[in-house]
Amino acid sequence: MKKLRIALDWTPNINHIGIFVAKELGFYKELEIETTIINPLEDNYALTPGKKLELNETDFAIAPFETVISLNNKKNVVDAIAVFAILQEDISSIVTLKSSKIDRPQLLDGKIYASYKARYEDYIVKEMVKNDGGTGDIELVYPEKLGIWNILLENKADATWIFNNWEGIEAESKNVELNKFSLGNFDIPYCYSPVIITKNSNLNKQKEEYSNFIKATQKGYLYAIENKLEAIKILEKHLTEYDKQNVDLEKSINFTAPYFKTDSECGSMKPKRVNSFLNWLVDNKLENERILHQDLFTNEFLKLEKQFS
Repeated sequence: MKKLRIALDWTPNINHIGIFVAKELGFYKELEIETTIINPLEDNYALTPGKKLELNETDFAIAPFETVISLNNKKNVVDAIAVFAILQEDISSIVTLKSSKIDRPQLLDGKIYASYKARYEDYIVKEMVKNDGGTGDIELVYPEKLGIWNILLENKADATWIFNNWEGIEAESKNVELNKFSLGNFDIPYCYSPVIITKNSNLNKQKEEYSNFIKATQKGYLYAIENKLEAIKILEKHLTEYDKQNVDLEKSINFTAPYFKTDSECGSMKPKRVNSFLNWLVDNKLENERILHQDLFTNEFLKLEKQFS
């Protein structure tokens, strides 16, 4: 058995369901892989998944696409590459509490935004505010990552970034009404998030094992689409007590499954969408033009009905 590790980007949630399904139902073992899933609670997010990949503390990591760009363009280059997009559309939002009356981004001027301190996050949020007619003059705070959502619920911040299929479902369950601002509605061509990334050098050295891991993972997500109730029972075993009590898993899987897509697209990344984001970063002087010529993702190891141009 080949031992492989994958570092989660967050505590176990609906975005990770295919990985837990593949592990519990033996999809990895069928391909002679023993998988260890690394939960960020183990170190309270002391190291990001990208940093764990850099330090060889994991073989795969879940992260936003920005992490791939960052790792490839830091002083000590890490040859990261995205190999699987968990969601085929951006289902994240910048949110405020409806009770705050901040019902459009421009009203975030002078307000507090709770940031995860991701590579482009603060700039993206400020640009969204500007694109809605504001000045982008927001106050940024950086709470402990795993507690940011609760900072908003406790009215200690005015806005933050969430996944509609997890925190959004929790808000519904608690009858907490949110204003949601999607980046695409404000001329920001956001890329894939989250994606599974690895090191290209490791991928090339262990092509068969890494390829099998990716295919088994894809099988896990496809299984979750077709067997939603069984899949959420598997996921539930790994959730925090807080999430078990506050998130309606059936609503979450029903919301999310269409975004995993089916055989023809599951896990894939479209060059056009990636390039739109890369060009936006270059146009906004957040990155050098060299990112336009780097190999930052591949669909090569997915079992797809078609490839994308």
